[in-house]
Amino acid sequence: MATEDKNRATAAAILPLVGGAANVSSIAHCMTRLRLGLHDRSLVDDEALKAVPAVMGVVEDDTYQIVLGPGTVARVTPEFERLVEEGRATAPRPAPAETAAAPASDSASADELAAQGAAMKAARKAKNSTPFKLFLRRIANIFVPLIPALIGCGIIAGLNGLLVNLGWLASVTPALAAMASGFMALIAVFVGYNTAKEFGGTPILGGAVAAIIVFPGVANIEAFGQKLSPGQGGVLGALGAAVLAVYVEKWCRRWVPEALDVLVTPTLTVLVSGLVTIFGLMYVAGEVSTAIGTFADWLLSNGGAGAGFVLGGLFLPLVMLGLHQALIPIHTTLIEQQGYTVLLPILAMAGAGQVGAAAAVYFRLPRNQSIRRTIKSALPAGLLGVGEPLIYGVSLPLGRPFITACVGGAFGGGFIGLFNQLGDKVGSTAIGPSGWALFPLLDGNHGLGTTAAIYAGGLLVGYLAGFLATYFFGFSKDLLAEFNVSQEPAESTVAATGGPTSPTPGPDSPAKEPAGV
Repeated sequence: MATEDKNRATAAAILPLVGGAANVSSIAHCMTRLRLGLHDRSLVDDEALKAVPAVMGVVEDDTYQIVLGPGTVARVTPEFERLVEEGRATAPRPAPAETAAAPASDSASADELAAQGAAMKAARKAKNSTPFKLFLRRIANIFVPLIPALIGCGIIAGLNGLLVNLGWLASVTPALAAMASGFMALIAVFVGYNTAKEFGGTPILGGAVAAIIVFPGVANIEAFGQKLSPGQGGVLGALGAAVLAVYVEKWCRRWVPEALDVLVTPTLTVLVSGLVTIFGLMYVAGEVSTAIGTFADWLLSNGGAGAGFVLGGLFLPLVMLGLHQALIPIHTTLIEQQGYTVLLPILAMAGAGQVGAAAAVYFRLPRNQSIRRTIKSALPAGLLGVGEPLIYGVSLPLGRPFITACVGGAFGGGFIGLFNQLGDKVGSTAIGPSGWALFPLLDGNHGLGTTAAIYAGGLLVGYLAGFLATYFFGFSKDLLAEFNVSQEPAESTVAATGGPTSPTPGPDSPAKEPAGV
């Protein structure tokens, strides 16, 4: 099957399972997930959706999120959008869903994991609807669309650095440097554009105000007794400038007569916001950005293994609470200042601990073919940094393995933190990828070989610590008795755990039913 046909087939399989085109209110995607706004959540068939071959799992938050994985999601989303447009033209209103009994899962343990995961998601969704967390989601919406450009430019920067160090293709490396640096030189403009769009203003006005920050002419301006420098304040300054522009624009829309709106509103928006940016925000944001870089360096230079241990161990809980989104502007600021963020490789160790924990679950539950198939299908994505299927389908519902996965991440983070303290910095030139997918983006203050070796060592430590912690401490006797059950016969297995009876599915049954709950 051609790639285009495969992506369209995936989109076509998903659409009716989310209630049809008329049930879809919004469509977006991030690095791994198709994010849908839905009019009626009850029209979604979760179990059938998780059985679609390309679907790694589902996550319910402020939007309904279908985990498709990196690359796939960027290809399926346009096809899905086209199908929705076509569907709306022919079926403007969704038919009420008929209640039907969903097929029972192939084992009690998979059934119970799915139920526990769903309950946890519902509880987290309620807790995550606080004003602060909604604000963090807005911040994430500003920076997430920039990630593909950060990745592309970061890989080109790494390739260019390698060629320069080897002394190869001297006539080509200046061109590669321009490609790698062009986006970063103007990233403030893109942040301003996305900020205004997210906060309800005119995007181009947000970009125009943010462009002041990177304009070379600001070097001729003094603020607070100091000469400004182009780029001072970076993405934080652009964020603040664009938010201010939105409020100024909204005030103008309210008070400026309609006949003058087209002339007065954009002029006052750029003028007022620009003056405040030049004579206030650039200086303040510059000081904050410098403090962030200084603190990150101090933390890892002095805290070393201890700081890495804490950061690596706490990242998965931060993800579950939605607080990891606050780190995106910090990563971007560090990349702007230093060329790479030293925090991301440490935080990526959380995924390594998760992989190690999943492997231990696989060996500790030799009789539970349902969970073992879930792990086998989700493990390759986990190695590449896509951890949702393993988190929501295995470790989190089981409880203890989630904690021991955090332990694995802590040891991996401590390993990389120790080398940072010893003077070997390990950083990433972009945000988004994790696991093995981060190797092309690695950078540091020593050679690429040293940096990659330290990162690989951290991954191995994370895998091993997560595996050992889960294997020896991840299961109580009751948990083992409940989940390490034979699939034959299915009826007795289900009855033993108090779940509904169902026959053992054939080999074509979905292997990832719990994933993404």
